[in-house]
Amino acid sequence: MRNSTHRKWTKASNLAVVTVAALAATQPLAAELQDLHLNFKPRTEDERTRIANVIVAPEDFSAPQRFEDLSAGAATVRARTDADAFSQPSGNLSFEQELDFRVGNGLFKKIWVSSPASTLASDGLGPLYNARSCQRCHIKDGRGHTPAGPGDNATSMFLRVSIPGGDSFEEIEDYIATQPDPNYGGQMQDLALPGHPAEYRLDITYEYAPVTLSDGETVTLRKPTYQAADLGYGPLHPQAMLSPRVAPQMIGLGLLEAIPVEDLLANADPDDADGDGISGRPNIVWSKEFGAPMMGRFGLKAGMPTIMEQSSAAFAGDIGISSPLYPAGHGDCTDAQVDCVSAPHGDGDDRVFEIDQIGMDLVAFYSRNLGVPARRDVDDPQVLRGKQVFYDTGCASCHTPAFVTHRMDDRPEHSFQLIWPYSDLLLHDMGEDLADNRPEARATGREWRTPPLWGIGLTRQVSGHTQFLHDGRAHSLLEAILWHGGEAQVARDTVVAMPKPDRDALIRFLESL
Repeated sequence: MRNSTHRKWTKASNLAVVTVAALAATQPLAAELQDLHLNFKPRTEDERTRIANVIVAPEDFSAPQRFEDLSAGAATVRARTDADAFSQPSGNLSFEQELDFRVGNGLFKKIWVSSPASTLASDGLGPLYNARSCQRCHIKDGRGHTPAGPGDNATSMFLRVSIPGGDSFEEIEDYIATQPDPNYGGQMQDLALPGHPAEYRLDITYEYAPVTLSDGETVTLRKPTYQAADLGYGPLHPQAMLSPRVAPQMIGLGLLEAIPVEDLLANADPDDADGDGISGRPNIVWSKEFGAPMMGRFGLKAGMPTIMEQSSAAFAGDIGISSPLYPAGHGDCTDAQVDCVSAPHGDGDDRVFEIDQIGMDLVAFYSRNLGVPARRDVDDPQVLRGKQVFYDTGCASCHTPAFVTHRMDDRPEHSFQLIWPYSDLLLHDMGEDLADNRPEARATGREWRTPPLWGIGLTRQVSGHTQFLHDGRAHSLLEAILWHGGEAQVARDTVVAMPKPDRDALIRFLESL
């Protein structure tokens, strides 16, 4: 039996008939949302037919699909059994590219120091910051974690902040104008250099609510409340909107960046024209890198269009490091934070910026080429049963299983790969319980980007925990499902009501990804 959500995925998978020109009639700005960051070759009709045939939804769940074990195509890496499972270079890099990967890894792990310093290539930290290196948040290139308790600074969590108003873009339909908090900028930093107060301390309190499943089993969910305590620079704006964020895993980003935008838009149904309750839509953001509107792919609300912009923004907001795209030496500090703005910074020497374009290129290359581990147990009967439950429950309507990337001469490692990320990279209304009530570009306060699921079964092995969702509130994959609401409410309720063997099989399937 196939439900409407199964049919929807099949329909969206039939890319042979999809063109950007056709989408332009139904999708805002579709014609303008070309892949400006990629040098790609247009697909032939033969290629479109081949792709449609290979990524079609399965009819038979008794055996794995072809190539299903190669999550990232030729870029897939062996599934290691240690904490380095997410830290391997893509499996199809050349020897020279692996050298660039290693240098980029060094910059990703680099511990930045304050200015002035004798280590001129590593100075420029802060003055306000959340971490001293990229790796401090993306621990082992995996997920971050919530604070273990009061005063725990060894965390990978922070608060984004914004207020209504500010610049908008006529080119972007439904853009929600916001601006940084006048005292605290766009991100709250909980660490500071000597002589500078930190911006805040993150306090979290939890309420607990039981959920009873079909067989009488009870799962207890914890609902967090966040407070920015011990404010160091005066009060927050009365209309300040706070959004908690835990650093996501890093694998497969270059392949996500290489998915044709037309294929992503093919899954969008903003007005729920087919009436199945799923109305994913693209976030459209203004690209600093290209000076044009582009589809957002990265970040928990798809607020960044490219890995270069995502990485540059993280250097500025998380570490206080300037770069060509974010040239302010004081990072996220506001004009009201006079001592921060006037403090010594590491820019202005031969590098011009605290990390120059060569350094950013290496960090972006590293970030693009963290290998996706191969699937495990794809032919296990319980995994195959769980896969069928995944489809029949409607999970594949948002967690789109497969895509084929653009064909590109200058990025052969990402070129024309059949990949299995289990995400449509679109925004979906996830209900009031998961809402942060903070918009970002076109994303409302109830919308989140569908997170890729590849590698999710290795979270405990890599990160030492199983904290899921944007703020780590879920302690297990089952808890994460039970938090789903909005467009996913029907699927969530189906999981609650299904027999325990089917529910166990579903979780077993997710753990195999």
